[in-house]
Amino acid sequence: MSSNELDFIKKHKRKKIIIKISQISIIISFFILWQLLSSFKIINPFIFSSPIKILNTIKNLYISNDLFIHIFTTLKEIILAFILGFIISFILAILLYLSNTFYKIIDPFLNILNSLPKISLGPILIIWFGANTSSIIIMALLINILVCTETLYVGFISCNKYLLLLFKSFKVNKIYTIIHLVIPSSLENITTSLKLNISMTLIGLLPPVGEKIFFNKCYSRY
Repeated sequence: MSSNELDFIKKHKRKKIIIKISQISIIISFFILWQLLSSFKIINPFIFSSPIKILNTIKNLYISNDLFIHIFTTLKEIILAFILGFIISFILAILLYLSNTFYKIIDPFLNILNSLPKISLGPILIIWFGANTSSIIIMALLINILVCTETLYVGFISCNKYLLLLFKSFKVNKIYTIIHLVIPSSLENITTSLKLNISMTLIGLLPPVGEKIFFNKCYSRY
């Protein structure tokens, strides 16, 4: 290996180390600044809390044996909302792709629903479904389904037109075309949809949107 190649490898490794150190430094600086601002009451400590208070809360929850109840409940809600959101979005995107008429009929309503402030629907969901896990999952679904459906649909309609014409020339039915052409050619959009799904699900589930609006697992038992 030449000296130039060794120098390039060293520079590459050095750059990676600098990036990692910088990222860690930013995170540490953020928590230190957060704690200082909260301690000196430059920000409202009741609203913004502080890292030390969060650590104390985690410790107290662990001591009272409530920590893992919260963790497992949230994980269950995340997994259910993620899986249901993707399945519903996938089916809806396929229906929109199969029927352009159906897409034109439902598109205005999807845009209206997408523009609604879904977080404000929290009190209504409590009245309809009660202060329970179902309400939280429904909130997450309202947030993640529309975005994921749009992403999947854009991927489906972006399929190579020439390959579609080739399939049509062989009189291949739509279901076979979707399974063997449209879906495989949309893997990048499907991956993007999964990423959006999990991020939107977390927005719908985690405080201050989901569990903060609806209920706390321990207190819901009483």
